[in-house]
Amino acid sequence: MLGHDDVPRDFNLTAYFVDRNVDEGHGDRTALIGPEGPCTYAQLAELTDRVGNVLRSLGVRRESRVLLALSDSVAFVATWYAVLKVGCVTAEVYTYLQPSDYAYYLEYTRAEVVVVDQVTLGKVRQAASGSRYLRHLLVVGVRPEELSGREASFDELVKEAPEVLDAAPTDRDDIAIWKFTTGSTGRPKACVHAMHTPLLSFDAYARGVLELQSDDVVLPVPKLFFGYARDLTALYPFGVAAAGIVFPDRTTPERVFELIARYRPTILVNVPTMMRAMLDHPDADRQDLSCLRLCTSAGEALPELLHRRWVETFGVEVVDGIGSSEAYHIYISNRPGAGRPGSLGSEVPGYDATIVDDAGNPVPDGQVGRLWVRGPTAALMYWNDRAASMRTFAGDLVMSADLFERDPDGFYYYRGRADDLFKVGGIWVAPAEIESCLAQHPDVVECAVVAVDHEGLTRSCAYVVRSEGSGLAAEDVIAFARERLSPQKVPREVEFVAELPRTGSGKIDRTALRRPTGRTEIPR
Repeated sequence: MLGHDDVPRDFNLTAYFVDRNVDEGHGDRTALIGPEGPCTYAQLAELTDRVGNVLRSLGVRRESRVLLALSDSVAFVATWYAVLKVGCVTAEVYTYLQPSDYAYYLEYTRAEVVVVDQVTLGKVRQAASGSRYLRHLLVVGVRPEELSGREASFDELVKEAPEVLDAAPTDRDDIAIWKFTTGSTGRPKACVHAMHTPLLSFDAYARGVLELQSDDVVLPVPKLFFGYARDLTALYPFGVAAAGIVFPDRTTPERVFELIARYRPTILVNVPTMMRAMLDHPDADRQDLSCLRLCTSAGEALPELLHRRWVETFGVEVVDGIGSSEAYHIYISNRPGAGRPGSLGSEVPGYDATIVDDAGNPVPDGQVGRLWVRGPTAALMYWNDRAASMRTFAGDLVMSADLFERDPDGFYYYRGRADDLFKVGGIWVAPAEIESCLAQHPDVVECAVVAVDHEGLTRSCAYVVRSEGSGLAAEDVIAFARERLSPQKVPREVEFVAELPRTGSGKIDRTALRRPTGRTEIPR
């Protein structure tokens, strides 16, 4: 496998994953498939260069951050690569956040240029009103006459920009990519990665595990702001001149089935929540997924029964694995043709995993402990958080809060988190942030949010103490949260209680709240 020293000192990620395909004669091959049809490598390279020239004309400086709040599209991918080609740092965020969330990202990244579209423009506008750093808001897909102030038409500027751009003379160790994670306070923080990191991840996982080939076509279920999906759709395939599918609308089972029928992809990038939804669809038995050679799963635990049901229904192999923003991508995975349902497989080539106790000592097979991972793609740090960085990173070592158990055959099994965070639909959720939101309701005296199991998948449940005589209903709680939180943070279940259970020290006893009770489930 490739190591750090195998990457040339002068290395630019875009030159390798985009321009190299044109230089090696693959310019006419399809790189991306979108609503407007196929986009070849030559077309993607030209669009990337035009966007890069626009960024330079706006005065972006080397190593400054450029924030993307874009729906999935060819423009998203070209902009991501353009940022890297001019030597800046990419950071991407979800397109259905609240203005307060975008305000946080603007302040945290100090981005002087932010790229948005019609989906995010309104909320980013609100967030940007108080920004101390933003100079230019590039807007995709909106007419120039609808823009004002520091807003500019992405499409108009790109159309007029030069179509050739020399890559900045970047170093393999230059900071290039921020991948966001969620801390214990609920505030996202950036895992900082170097220019060479994606190449090593591509070699270890895409080549070493998935054995990606030039005739592969990749369809993602998660959106491209999620590094798991972006890398598998618009980075790793480019390493072998393969193709990815991009679509801007929200993912639904119907949409996934439609895209599979239309484009016949070979790899489906999935998460267990969507796997369940696809299986529960009334037309599931009539779907033809025979084009898929495999389905990846990550982002949340995949229950063994769900895994087996998927294979029995669709006949498509599932390659389940686990990765993190801290380690860039997948570091433990099952292998095609040699998977074990219920497990996450074994270490990806180039990575070493150890399960340790609270003192950092390895535990025997069959015992649960924290997972420590050593590998070539560990992040450099959490941006602007030295204390958390020192707790998590030590050179190429990532000391995670994930709890694991390993069997004698070397297969790893996920056993939860060592803290209170949990994942819903593959996204980390911090209970404290949801509780803080719900506590603002005038009829909520107190509340606690915990993860609960629903048929092997994780949901959030809010336990609420309401004011005396209040007519507050579960639907009211959900509606209140939906107006203030991004979708994955909205509780799916609500239960009203007279009081919250507490430990002897007066803290909320979350373990007691996780026991099965008569919760009220709110349909989506």
